Amino acid sequence: VQLQASGGGLVQAGGSLRLSCAASGNMFNIQAMGWYRQAPGKERELVAVSTNGGSTNYADSVKGRFTISRDAAKNTVDLQMNSLRPEDTAVYFCSANVRRSSVTFRYWGQGTLVTVSS
Repeated sequence: VQLQASGGGLVQAGGSLRLSCAASGNMFNIQAMGWYRQAPGKERELVAVSTNGGSTNYADSVKGRFTISRDAAKNTVDLQMNSLRPEDTAVYFCSANVRRSSVTFRYWGQGTLVTVSS
């Protein structure tokens, strides 16, 4: 499974960016796709996830500002980020959970840098 993310960049506080991620390879039995981020000196954290059936989950810090959208048929997941803040600065990683037999594997994209200036 390969995940290719795009859309990062530099934006001023209050601005918007849209991240996109496309998955390829053996995506049979995918369970969820989502976005994580890792700021300098911090651990990787969940930003948003979209599971089968259409349910979504967001980190409290991004609720009301970020929106995740997933196209299950195309194996893509986007993250619309509005009202960006300097604390949103991080490398953003897309992820996919794929279940094989009784084990769930999480695959990662290469990361895309989002920098929000104050």
